[in-house]
Amino acid sequence: MKQKQVENCKKWFDKYVCDFYGDDEFVNANIRLKDNHSKRVCEEMDYLTNQLQLSENQKRIAQVIAMLHDIGRFKQFIKYRTYNDPKSVNHCLLGLEVLRNTKILDGIDGQERQIIEKAIELHGKKELPAGLDGEMLLYAKLIRDADKIDIYYVVIDYYKKYQQNPNDFKLEIELPDTPEYSKNVVENILQEKRIDYRNLQTWNDMKLCQLSWVYDINFTDTLKRIRRRNYIEQIVEFLPDTVEIRKVKQKILTYLDRKIEKAV
Repeated sequence: MKQKQVENCKKWFDKYVCDFYGDDEFVNANIRLKDNHSKRVCEEMDYLTNQLQLSENQKRIAQVIAMLHDIGRFKQFIKYRTYNDPKSVNHCLLGLEVLRNTKILDGIDGQERQIIEKAIELHGKKELPAGLDGEMLLYAKLIRDADKIDIYYVVIDYYKKYQQNPNDFKLEIELPDTPEYSKNVVENILQEKRIDYRNLQTWNDMKLCQLSWVYDINFTDTLKRIRRRNYIEQIVEFLPDTVEIRKVKQKILTYLDRKIEKAV
């Protein structure tokens, strides 16, 4: 892949997303959320590919994946006014539809295009399917990690703004903001299990689910990024101060430290 093709994809992205902004500030705020997120995921991808010492061509492929991984989110929100896939549509598959209809990937080498599309298709899955290997597996892991690093940043900022002024909050809240959390979600985290989004009942459940993402991280450099930025501690601050939540915090931090130390 040539650097010019990467630059063309990024220019196309800006032009494509620009058309979704309008007079509705609720829509604009949510479009801006994913617009900015996609650009920061490119930065996180740059960090990971540098840490892993990938080749320049591999870095270019990874940048295109990062820029386009959430391209389906924009049509999703305009049509359904939600980013909740179970309540609307699979944004990964919608993204592939957008890319194929706009033909933005048409000039890219066939094998590289297949890698890009597969990574985008799989980045939102609960877990990667068996049978992936080689470059396909590498890029699928990369985008899932880069995506999670920035989503931690996004949700912490999101929770802070909501806490400061809930009446003027213009982003979508997918679940009821009540004090409760589900015991089964806590138990799954303590057992190092991944959480099924369909089992989430409250906003606190969502926060707990986000803590559990550490169990689905692929690279030690991602874990180091999360630990260094204190993302876990910051999310816990927005949860009730209970014995169970303290156990969850300790479990996650111990898991992170163990994984990082083991890799040294």
